Order: sequence, then C-alpha cells, then structure tokens
Amino acid sequence: MFTLAELEAAADLIHAAFPATQSYAWPLLAERAGCEVWVKHENHTPTGAFKVRGGLVYFDRLKRERPDVAGVISATRGNHGQSLAYAGARAGIPVTIVVPHGNSAEKNAAMRAQGAKLIEHGGDFDAARLHAMALAARDGLEFAPSFAPDLVKGVATWALELFRAAPPLDALYVPIGLGSGICGAIMARDLLGLRTEIIGVQSKGAPSYALSFAAGHVVETQRAETRADGMATRVPDAAALAIIRAGASGIVTLDDAEVAAAIRAYWSDTHNLAEGAGAAPLAGLLQQKSRWAGKRVGVVLCGGNIDLALFRDWVLA
Repeated sequence: MFTLAELEAAADLIHAAFPATQSYAWPLLAERAGCEVWVKHENHTPTGAFKVRGGLVYFDRLKRERPDVAGVISATRGNHGQSLAYAGARAGIPVTIVVPHGNSAEKNAAMRAQGAKLIEHGGDFDAARLHAMALAARDGLEFAPSFAPDLVKGVATWALELFRAAPPLDALYVPIGLGSGICGAIMARDLLGLRTEIIGVQSKGAPSYALSFAAGHVVETQRAETRADGMATRVPDAAALAIIRAGASGIVTLDDAEVAAAIRAYWSDTHNLAEGAGAAPLAGLLQQKSRWAGKRVGVVLCGGNIDLALFRDWVLA
C-alpha cells in the first residue's frame, strides 16, 4: 500500500500540524497487567484521537489532485468526522458529516466547532454511511470512506512513532472499528522489519471482524450493540480484512464491563481519560495478561472523546 519512505513523508506532513504524541511505560499499569505496558497517547492529538492523521493525508492529496472539489462528505460515529472537519478546515474544503441518530452529543458539537455541516440519519453507522454516499452522488461531493489508502497511511504514523520510541515490543493491542488503525500498525511493523505480534480488539456486541477473521471472509452482523461506539461496525471492509488476516495473530472480543474497567484503570493509573475504543486495547491485554507475564506490550489509547453523561452512566455506575 505504501513504502517506508512514503510513510515517513506522511509523518512529516502530520508533524507540520502537530508533534508526535508521547509513548510512556506506566508503572501502575505494569503492576496491573503483570508486564511492561507502553501506552501510545493518541488521545493527545488536536482532535483527541488518532484518526486526524488520516484526514490530514487525505486532504493533502485531494487538494493537490482536485483543487476545485466542491466539498467532502462522509459518515462517522465521531472521530473520523472530527478528523475530516479539522483537516478540511486547514485545506479550505467544505466538509459534511452524516451521523446516526443518537450519536454522541459532544462529538457532534466538536465536529460542528471544527466547521463541519452535520446531518443526522439512520440508526447506526452503516445506515449513515449509505446515506452519505447517496448525498455525494446527488450533490457532486467527494465521498470520503472510513477505510482508504490515504487514511491507512496517515494513521500508520502513530505506529511508526511508537515502534521507534519504545523498546522492542512483544505484542501490540489495537482496536478495530473499520480497520485503518490496525492495518496501519501491521503495515508499519512490516516496513520496519519487526516481529511484534499484533492483536485486534472488538466488542462482543459488534464482532463482525472477529467473525470474519475466523471464517476467512466478510461476515456482516445485524446489530452492533456496544457503548464503545468507535468499534460499533456491522459490515467489515474486505480490503481491511485481508490485511488483518495476513498480519494479525488474532482478535480478542470484550464485553462493555471489561472496557469500562479499562477506562477506570487509565484514569486511576495514568490520570488519562479514554473513550471506549481507546480503552479497549488495555482491556484486551488485561483479559489475556497471563500470556504476557514479564513481557513488553504496547497498547494504543486511540481516543479520549467520551461524553460526560456516558462516562457517568457506564464507567462510574
């Protein structure tokens, strides 16, 4: 999909907007997990999530190749939309985002504050995505998918930073929404010639990639029921699944209680607030901690955008 030189050029482009995020080995997390735990703090980007990296790379190419584009439209549960809104504003290109009804109020507000036009449609991400594609065709807008080469290359830069900042990692846990984060991590690992085992993380209520990984082909689900909205995907991307099946060792699934416990652990052990998908890698490590006793493991805190009401109801209950 891209070379190491192209990935490094993407990192340079992103670092013109914000510096590399920090990677820390937290002692209290090590005590909790029974291994050395390195956290990649993607909750410290300008949008509070790793997706912004892909948006910057996407709009850089779009502005060069299609300077007269009328605008960009996409669908999201939040972080992808914030990424496009942030990068679109920097590029001077209008952005429209379709979100499902009942989407995070605070993420909606953040997207509007970044300059995006917001449309509510459908009951979940996949319904919103189909509506965004229809509006793109009707209004002559560029549809920005949630999984595309530009996005993978952009988000892969977080893994490039982590692999170069941390000592050699035995394993790395990455959440799966539509797949750009884990595919980027696989690509970065392979380009650097590392042997780190990469493990995907999904919700038991939204296990489409876990089912597809086991079956060897795309398996759609009828529902995506989880409070970790960044992992609430019913329809896997076939290209993403191919990369994951070739490069990940497996996918662990979690219930929402495990994710909530990991959010609490981040707060108590590091004083960082994580959203559901952001805490899921740590929850996956804690579920499998017997595998990694005395080893060195990485987790990406991929976002910290959790509504206060959801945090109170879910995490503090």
